[in-house]
Amino acid sequence: MPPPEPTPPQPSRPDPPGLPGPPDAGSLFGPQVLADAAPPAAPPTDTEVPFTHGDLDRLLSGPTGLGTAGLRLAPPPAEPPTQAAAERAADAPRGRPVPGLYHHQVPDPDPVRVEEVSRRIKAWALDEVDLYPDDWEEEFDGFSVGSYMVGCHPDAPTVDHVMIATRLMVAENALDDCYCEDHGGSPVGLGSRLLLAHTALDPLYTTAEYQPRWASSLHADAPRRAYTSAMAYFVEAGSASQADRYRHDMARLHMGYLAEAAWAEQDHVPEVWEYLAMRQFNNFRPCPTITDTVGGYELPADLHARPDMQKVIALAGNATTIVNDLYSYTKELDAPGRHLNLPVVIAEREDLSEREAYLKAVEVHNDLMHAFESEAAELAAACPLPSVQRFLRGVAAWVDGNHHWHQNNTYRYSLPDFW
Repeated sequence: MPPPEPTPPQPSRPDPPGLPGPPDAGSLFGPQVLADAAPPAAPPTDTEVPFTHGDLDRLLSGPTGLGTAGLRLAPPPAEPPTQAAAERAADAPRGRPVPGLYHHQVPDPDPVRVEEVSRRIKAWALDEVDLYPDDWEEEFDGFSVGSYMVGCHPDAPTVDHVMIATRLMVAENALDDCYCEDHGGSPVGLGSRLLLAHTALDPLYTTAEYQPRWASSLHADAPRRAYTSAMAYFVEAGSASQADRYRHDMARLHMGYLAEAAWAEQDHVPEVWEYLAMRQFNNFRPCPTITDTVGGYELPADLHARPDMQKVIALAGNATTIVNDLYSYTKELDAPGRHLNLPVVIAEREDLSEREAYLKAVEVHNDLMHAFESEAAELAAACPLPSVQRFLRGVAAWVDGNHHWHQNNTYRYSLPDFW
C-alpha cells in the first residue's frame, strides 16, 4: 500500500454517484422534512406523561398528519429477486427465537439488497482495506453482514446508504476480534491500541513533523485500515454533527471495552448492576444512533441531545446487546477462557443454576425492551416532529432487525438446552 499523505486517506473506491450529503431543501425526502423548522416541544417537566397503547401504535406505525406520509418507515419498493437470490433466501436455515424473549417478528430482508450489499462489502474488505487473511473467509461469510444491515435499515433509500452502516459494522467487529477477542485479542495493552485506532475516527492534529507518522499508522493493521476507510465514507455522506455524534458513541464503546478488559486482567466477576453499567457502554449504541444518516436525513443535534432521546437510544442499545448475550451464550461457553455475559454474571453473583440465570437474563432483556418502547412512545407524543418520529421508528426497526439476525444466524449461534 503506498505511503499516505499527511492527512487521513479518503475512500479509494467511492460508491456510484448519487449518495446525498446533508439534507437540504432539495434533499432526498423533499420539503416535508422542513417541517422540523418548527420549534421543539418544551422539555418534559416532573409531571409524568401517561403512556398509552395508542402512543406505542403511533410510534410503530409512523407519523400521521399533513406532509408526513412520506416518512413512514417502509422499505423502498423491492426489485424482483433473481432466481439465484430467491433460492438462497428460501434455503437459508431458520433459527428459533429464545423462548419467552419479548420481540417483534419482522419480514426477511430484501434478498436483492442483501446480495448486493454482501458483494460490495466483501469487495471492500478484500480490495480496499485488506481486512482478513484467506483462512478467515468462512467466518466473514458466516457473519452474514449483508442480511444484518439490510434488515436493520429498512428505510435506507439505496444500497449506497446501507453500505454506510455496513462498513462501520464490519470495522467495529474487526477491531473487537483483533484487539479484544478471538483473533489475537488481549486485555493487555488494549488501552493503547484502542486510542490509536480511535484516531482513525477522530483525527490527530499535531505538528508537521509528526503528522505523517500518525497518518502512516492508520495503515498498520486491519482494524485501523477499516476504521479509516469506513469513517471517510461516513463523513462524506453525513453532516459534521452526525460525524461528531458517531465519534462520541464510539468513544463510549471503547471505554466499555476497557472496563471489560480490566475485569479480565483481574479475573473479576462484576456485580450484576456493574455488568449492566459496562454493557451500556460496550454495546450496539453506535449502530442505531446513525439511523438517520443511513436513512438519508438528519435528526438535528439539539433534538438528538435531548435527555429523553438519549434515554431511548441507551435503552435500545442495552436491550439489543442483551439479545447478543443470550444468543451467543453457548458459543462463548465453548470458547477458551471465561467470557462474561449476563447469564454467567447472574449465575455467579446470585448463586443460581445456569438455567435459572439464563431465564432471569431473558426477564432483564424483556424489562429493558418494555422500557425502551414506553419511553420511545412518550417521546413521540411529546415531540411530534417528523424527524423525531422517523428517527424513533428507525431505532425501533434496528432493534427488530438486530433480533431477526441473531435468531436466524445459525452459523454463529445456537440455543442452550434449557426448555
